[in-house]
Parts: sequence; C-alpha cells; structure tokens
Amino acid sequence: MTVLWLLLGIALLLVLRVPVAFAFLGPGLVYLLATGQSVGLAMRLITESTASFPLLAVPLFVLLGVLANHAGIADRLFDFALALFGKVRGGLGYVSVGVSLGFSWMSGSAVADAAALSKVEIPTMVKQGYSRRFALGVVGSSALIAPVMPPSIPAVIYAGLAAVSTGALFAASVIPALLMALGLCIVVFIQVRRQPDIVDIGFSWSRLGTTFGRVLAPLGAPILILGGILWGLFTPTEAAAVGAAYMMVLGFAYRTLRIRDLPKVFVETILTTAAIMLIVSSAALLGYALARERVPQDLAELVLGFTDDPQVFLLLVAVLMLILGTVIDPTAVLVLVVPILMPIALRLGVDPIVLGVLMILSLMIGLLTPPVGTVLYVLSSTIKVPVGEVFKGSLPFIVPLLVICAAIILAPDLVTWLPEKLGL
Repeated sequence: MTVLWLLLGIALLLVLRVPVAFAFLGPGLVYLLATGQSVGLAMRLITESTASFPLLAVPLFVLLGVLANHAGIADRLFDFALALFGKVRGGLGYVSVGVSLGFSWMSGSAVADAAALSKVEIPTMVKQGYSRRFALGVVGSSALIAPVMPPSIPAVIYAGLAAVSTGALFAASVIPALLMALGLCIVVFIQVRRQPDIVDIGFSWSRLGTTFGRVLAPLGAPILILGGILWGLFTPTEAAAVGAAYMMVLGFAYRTLRIRDLPKVFVETILTTAAIMLIVSSAALLGYALARERVPQDLAELVLGFTDDPQVFLLLVAVLMLILGTVIDPTAVLVLVVPILMPIALRLGVDPIVLGVLMILSLMIGLLTPPVGTVLYVLSSTIKVPVGEVFKGSLPFIVPLLVICAAIILAPDLVTWLPEKLGL
C-alpha cells in the first residue's frame, strides 16, 4: 500500500504538469518523513547519486552540443546534404535524415537536434512542395537518432547506473543508429511517392565542392570523439572535453562564435545539466524508497515466475519503456528502472549492453508520443502548429523504429558485434 500511495502521488503530480524532478522529489521526501527517516538522509542520497565519475561526461557532452549549435555546424551539414541529394526526388527528406545523423555525432540530445534543425529544414521543405505534416514527421523522427548514436547522454547515464563500459555502449549503439537512419529513409521513399507537388533542387558540382569544404572540419569531431574513445586514447569524459574544445576552436575560426557569446553558451549548458542532474538526484531518492519496500525483489520474482526466456524478458522491457517513455522523462526512467531490471537481466543471462541499447531506443520513441513527447512540443512551439499535427506526421516514422527494437530482441548480435570486434 505504501508503494501504491507513493506512485499515485507521483502520477497525480505528473497529471498536474509538475516538472518530473519535483514530481519525484515531493513524494520521496514525504515517504522518508512518514517512515521516520531524516532529511539528512535525503540530502546524502541526492548528493551521492550525482557524485559519479561517468556522469562528469554529461555536462561536457551538453557543452559540446551547445557549442555545435552556436557554431552553425547544423547549417553547414544541411547545405552539404542539400547539394548532394537535392536533385533526388524527395531529396529534402533524405537530407533531413542525413543531417540529423551527421549532427548526432556532436549532439547527444534529441531536443537540441529538433530545435536546431527544424527552423531551417521544415520551412525549406514546405516551400519545395512537401506537406507540412510529412516535414514535421521526418524532422522529429530523425532527431531521435541523436540520443542513440554516440556521444549519447542517455548512454552515459545508463553506463554509470549499470556499471558497464561507456565505450562499449557507444560502440554497440552505432549499428542500431545507422539502422534507424536507413529505416527512416525507407519511409521517406514511400511517402514522397504520394506527393506529386515536390520540386527538385538542381545539382551543381561547384556547389557540392564548396559545401563539402565547409563540412570537412566539423566531420573531424566524431572521428576525434568516438575514435579517441574506441582506440583507447581518451576516456569518454576526456573525449567530451576534447570535443568541446575542438568545437569552440571551430566556432571562433568560422566567426560564428565570439567571446561575448560564451556566457550565453555556458548558461545554456548549466541550465540543461542542472535539469538532468535534478532528475537523476530526485529519481535516486525515489529509488531508495522502492528498494526499501523490496520492489526490485518482488518484481524479479514476478518476472522470473512469468518467464525465464531472455527474449521474452527483453520484449517486456521494451513494452515497459515504450509506456513509461510516453509519460516520464527518459533520464528519470533510466535512474529508476535500471537498478531494478539489471539483477533480473543478469540472472537470465541478458547482456547489459543489449539491455541498455534497447532501453534507450525504446524510451526515445516516447519523445514523439503524447502526453509528454518533448520533441513534439519543441516542434509545435518552433513551427507554431498543434501537437496533434506533429504526432500524426510522426506516426509512419515510428514504425521502422519499432521494427529495430524487435530486431535487437531477436538478434542481439546487431548490438554486440561491433564492441566484440573492437575488443571492448
């Protein structure tokens, strides 16, 4: 009954649109006081939850993404992709997917990707004859590549919670992220056949050469970051710092970033990091309450009594993440659920890396699903359209993402092959 009241309190606060961190923090504090625990214990739990070396990479990766935004890297990638695919029928759809894929190597946030690219891509697509609903759908779904493709902020958080190698999790995420891009391109191919008013953009070798020269240096960022991690040159935290410094140099070299812009960059980084860490700390407090009430043990017995098949377990996890991702921030879900599911996964012989990639991908689909759907609201506010229209445009693009989740469950080698080849 205690857990039931706790969960009902959280649900009520979420329905009232209280921010997730405070929706967790309030009931967690009430639980501690009701069970005779001290406020000092709450402070210790909150501070210890964020006193983790892997989490030190989070603000640095956030800074990297903010710097990439301010340095105009997304615009350069867009111009190059447009020059390369503009002549292809439906080229702007492929451009959207390709730019998100390229930008994902520098930004681990779907929200940042959607905010940065939607202002340029969607008006351009509508102007060239694409339906607005299609443009919203392809831009929103493409943004989900960023939290899956390394450097991924959710992956850093999961690695810290599950005590697995961040580098191995990064490597494991590459193939699923590439499959996401391929699946979205297939949907684009099908969708553009139904839009006869699309206007192709002419091809020019000189334009292609010019735009290619403008993206050469930015494309060095993923080589520096991921290559440095996989080759053992940097830890993920060090790679994030090196990548942020590299992006800052590019911004100054391109004159898109100036000294006077740095306070704004740092404030944006601090606010984003603070929001993430507040969710982590409040979820840790709630996690303590659930652990004290033996919820992990009871859930483990329930699951193991239901099935001992690893694939069925992964299917249940995917469904659970899809449901939770529609109502709760992905960071909060990871902090709450990973400590509960990890012991069950280990007992069933499920690879923690496979579990992590599946959880992250499933949760990201929730960013395009009401009622929370952060990416939905970002696109709605940016383009000034109803959230419902964004969701309807996104529905066809959710299908390949679900297929990839199923593929990971049925063929875990899609996830483990690259880390094993790299010896991670």
